[in-house]
Amino acid sequence: MMEDKLKIKISIADRVYPLTIQPSQEEGLRKAAKKIEAMIKQFEQSYAVRDKQDVLAMCALQFAAQTEQKNIDNSSEMIEAEEKLRSLNELLQQHLTS
Repeated sequence: MMEDKLKIKISIADRVYPLTIQPSQEEGLRKAAKKIEAMIKQFEQSYAVRDKQDVLAMCALQFAAQTEQKNIDNSSEMIEAEEKLRSLNELLQQHLTS
């Protein structure tokens, strides 16, 4: 059975965006919009930026940077785990062959 599409309105930077989505996407989209609105408010207060374009660009940059940093952190954790497994494997090999 296919889920029925849902029509919602999301407000970002004083503009309303009508979206047609899967019901399962609604919570994530609403939380994301809230996060963006909070970030906009923070940038406007902290840096006295009034141009919405600049504020939205900074929001986009911050979200993209967070995503990239997570990817970097995850890949370095993976490399670390692989190195530990490799050295553990070597120890086992030495133990088994002696």
